Amino acid sequence: MPRSDPPAQPPATAMVSAEPVRFGAEGDGARNVEVAVETPVNIVYGTMPYAVMMASPSDLADFVTGFSLTEGIIRAADEIRGVAVEPREEGVVVTVELAPGRFREHLARRRNLSGRTSCGLCGVETIAEIPMADAATRAARQVSAKAIETALAALDRHQPLNRLTRAVHAAAWCDAGGAILAAREDVGRHNALDKLIGARLRAGADASAGFMLVTSRASFEMVEKTAIFGAGTLVSISAPTSLAIERAKHLGLTLVSVARRDGCTVFAGRLAPSLETTSR
Repeated sequence: MPRSDPPAQPPATAMVSAEPVRFGAEGDGARNVEVAVETPVNIVYGTMPYAVMMASPSDLADFVTGFSLTEGIIRAADEIRGVAVEPREEGVVVTVELAPGRFREHLARRRNLSGRTSCGLCGVETIAEIPMADAATRAARQVSAKAIETALAALDRHQPLNRLTRAVHAAAWCDAGGAILAAREDVGRHNALDKLIGARLRAGADASAGFMLVTSRASFEMVEKTAIFGAGTLVSISAPTSLAIERAKHLGLTLVSVARRDGCTVFAGRLAPSLETTSR
């Protein structure tokens, strides 16, 4: 079985200490707590600013790689020639060097985007501009309910930042048996998924060989990002939206939500027949 790669500790830049005053049954007074860092991340292609996203300042090379793919700016990791991360007092500037041909195409379709941790489509002016997967999800191995249960049981161990702050989302990449091979955390659910996609893209992973597990709800954008990456199954801890279900069915993507260790619900597609749970 491949070795999973959770960090032993969350990056120091991803949290700060605070001393709020708590009132409650256990007594009143100041207590030291860890708080998740949220910072503006300015994504620049060449010399052209493209987006300002509110994000956790960790795994930023993974983030811009995944973001570039799901935004339709690149089609493969090798179209990014370099990434420079420059911390500044007001935030972080991440400069991405694209392959010349890809940069020319990018300039032809450039738009401005103002990012929020809660929104994956900020800055889109027309429906036609929404990034879309352009084909049905490629054939992928079916996932079993047992594999989902296995992944859920291990998920907490892959969320070191959330264990300390209780303020971030996670996205995990799991093999067909449910082993978590990679995970990324961020204050924004879309950002966490983009970080994970970028990490797997940079590693040359086969998107059809596993499934995505996210700690958030399954929205349209989360389905779309998963399909653009090429994975066949998205599992979410929380419920899906109506558009997420519609889009998953259209793309041939299996959407499993309200996932718990004692069961889950299939809203689109199918699980492995012998272990399938109740579906809608």
